[in-house]
Amino acid sequence: MVKKLFLSYLTVLSLFFMERVGLYILYKDRFSEVGNSLQAFLVGVRFDTIIASVFFIIALIIFSFTPKRWASFSNILLKIYFSIVFSVIIFALVATYPFFAEYDVRLNYLAVEFLAYPKEVFGMIITGYKIPLFVAFFLILIFNKFYLKSANYKDALNESLLKRLILFPIILIILAMGIRSSFGHRPVNVSDAMFSTNRVLNEIANNSIYTLAYSIYANNKYESKNLDKLYGKIDKDEAFDRVKKRLNIALTGATLNRFVKSRFRKQKNIIIFIQESFGYQFINDKITPNVMRLKNKGIFFDNLYSNGTRSVRGIAGVVSGNFSIPGKGVVKRNKSQNGFFTLNRAVKSHRYKTMFIYGGESRFDNMRGWFIGNGFDEIIDEPKFQNYSFKGNWGIGDRDVVKKADNIFNSLYRHNQKFAAVIFSTTNHTPYDLPKDFKYLQGYKKRSVYNTIHYADKAIGDLISYAKRSGYYRDTIFLIVGDHNIRVYGKDVIPVDMFQILGIIVGGGVKKSVYNQQTTQPDLLATVLDLAGISGNFPIMGHSIYSNKKAKLNLLQFHNRYALMVKNRVAVVVPKKGTATYLYKNKHLVKTKSDEELEKDLLSFIYVLNHLYQNKNYK
Repeated sequence: MVKKLFLSYLTVLSLFFMERVGLYILYKDRFSEVGNSLQAFLVGVRFDTIIASVFFIIALIIFSFTPKRWASFSNILLKIYFSIVFSVIIFALVATYPFFAEYDVRLNYLAVEFLAYPKEVFGMIITGYKIPLFVAFFLILIFNKFYLKSANYKDALNESLLKRLILFPIILIILAMGIRSSFGHRPVNVSDAMFSTNRVLNEIANNSIYTLAYSIYANNKYESKNLDKLYGKIDKDEAFDRVKKRLNIALTGATLNRFVKSRFRKQKNIIIFIQESFGYQFINDKITPNVMRLKNKGIFFDNLYSNGTRSVRGIAGVVSGNFSIPGKGVVKRNKSQNGFFTLNRAVKSHRYKTMFIYGGESRFDNMRGWFIGNGFDEIIDEPKFQNYSFKGNWGIGDRDVVKKADNIFNSLYRHNQKFAAVIFSTTNHTPYDLPKDFKYLQGYKKRSVYNTIHYADKAIGDLISYAKRSGYYRDTIFLIVGDHNIRVYGKDVIPVDMFQILGIIVGGGVKKSVYNQQTTQPDLLATVLDLAGISGNFPIMGHSIYSNKKAKLNLLQFHNRYALMVKNRVAVVVPKKGTATYLYKNKHLVKTKSDEELEKDLLSFIYVLNHLYQNKNYK
């Protein structure tokens, strides 16, 4: 039994290997990193193993539990099963070539969406892909002709049933390990194929059956459906009109993309330091002395709110300038993995080098896949930290992260290379790990959010000190911002006060001020680009604070609930329960008379955000 399974297993891996060799040869001229291009095959083995292991679960069950008297029947059953498996694999591998040529990616949910239009799709296949279709069926026919004739599993099925039952749990564990393909905190996911800054090379490293299956899973689990039933109906044109009016964007059609001109002439580097769970309530002289010093040197946002309560919401808000879309965040969703507007798109034409720096495993929440897929030049995460003083449960400590970041920034600055970097902290997260030699705050529990915020504050201070010492401070705009507050709690339908977060902009030429008008994370991105002298066509859902068009509103997402806050009036929608209007007083919501216009505007935002994502218009 073991021998038969192993030989079939090798056959599956060999088919995947040959397909990858073909792609490698075809697209070799597009690799910018020739030095590590062969790593695509090593990474590919992991994903090939996942698919092979999944396919062999059923075969293992048949092999292990078939009585000897059923050997002939099970032999036929196994031959049919493997024939189907190998046929599916061959078809998927052949289909990858024209799909890759057309869309520059492996098979994904787009292939499934096409099935909604069978007449057009099959017509297109017959007309435009005759040769690949012929090759696929020809190879399937040839393979099965020899396979069905030569395959025989009777010997294995005639082995002792007891022996097969004993082997079953051992082989099952091996297959389970192959499916998980990781001894880390999390099993392998699609972002683990993002080992290179070259997107094509990453695609080649992946597995088409895996990417297709994952995209189907992600769509069913993460994508929003039946929004009308959840939140209520609104006309498309009315929704866009309302959102544009609220955001002060004068455009026609189903888009929010508009040309934005910077008010500053000199282009500067950009560093966005996103702070994990850095709530506004922690800002004081004792816990955050470095933040308090910076507060007196730059723009301090005294009325800033996060998009939501998860890191992916904050990342999207600050790096892409959009609000939280219904369902899972865009960082994890299929249609935003490439071609999605980000900081990279805004600065790339101005010859900036872009990077994402994170002390943990960047595949968490698919951050690695999202950043690389959307064009960031480099990902520096945990495996790239060779020398560090502290590593916690979530990765390398923030102070080590900013030290490495400074080395990179200093080198780029000395070579006159403009750069735009996103740094994401790891420390302020349970179990609140801190270095052994850390000087804890008096009066607080050692393993607490207060001490980890204090440690994060030191890393913020380090970053600015390093920048001044290295000289690039005067030519750089720094945004230090919380991704969200700590675990959001409260009795209100949406605990608005727990959305208020840290926000400071400092750097060369930035004048001291306290900005106390309502501010969103998208506003921050617009302001940073403005200060950095970057102009262009941006679909950012916010305005620079220097613009007279900046709206005074916040869109807050709390699980599947939404709130639109305009000054102290807040419209809230709870799925299948409708909308209501509240006044925000003394950090609590007090129900008041229904504001129909505000409530319709809220529904409009939900509709527009979903429409832009589903139609891939957020570019």
